[in-house]
Amino acid sequence: MGWGGAVNAWHVAGGVFRMGRREWLTETGWRNAYDDGVRTVVDLRNSREAQRRDTDPAVAEAAWSGITIVSAPTEEPDDPRLTAVCGPYLSDPAHYLHNVRLYPEKFVAVFRAVAAAAGAGVVIHCAAGRDRSGMVAAMLQNLAGDPDQVIADGYAKAARGINERFRTHGPPHAGERYIDDAELTPLLERRGRAVVEFVRELETREFLLRNGLSEAELGAVLNLLGSRVAP
Repeated sequence: MGWGGAVNAWHVAGGVFRMGRREWLTETGWRNAYDDGVRTVVDLRNSREAQRRDTDPAVAEAAWSGITIVSAPTEEPDDPRLTAVCGPYLSDPAHYLHNVRLYPEKFVAVFRAVAAAAGAGVVIHCAAGRDRSGMVAAMLQNLAGDPDQVIADGYAKAARGINERFRTHGPPHAGERYIDDAELTPLLERRGRAVVEFVRELETREFLLRNGLSEAELGAVLNLLGSRVAP
């Protein structure tokens, strides 16, 4: 998506989009998103991550007037049950299923926030726009009925998007690095397969209903996924 300042912003399906940190958006970017129908932004990060950095554009709060910001983290910070599997943070689709099964109520809260958007556009975002947003985006694509290759491609586009950011701006910490294409391409093939395996084993619809999302809420999500949006 060509929203001013946005990093790794992509259309997922229907009225749903994904991106990296919202703090990267400029005032123009917020107007761009609004003009594309966005009225809700769901932040998947922990509260301690949702901080402005010195390098972020200075944006007045009025810039997102008319857009509701919802905090809906997908994990507990430093939970040893998760870090024992994925390390210091989630960075591989092979670990998505473990994350979701640890915190089913958190994922229901994410989808409840999407359902509450009442048919208007929704952006889900994490920090890089790759894994936490990728996990939720894959679940949304699964609900939308996207085929395996489209789901895998969604992950690959986001992974390439943030990798390019690392090339031009440097990685945010020592745990990340720019990866050249010779290494990245086979890595994304493996991880794309892992994303597909994740949603096929999870069975998103049944998982959400089993853990408390109502049929009406699920219907609202499905309606949003089937709506028309700007390209």
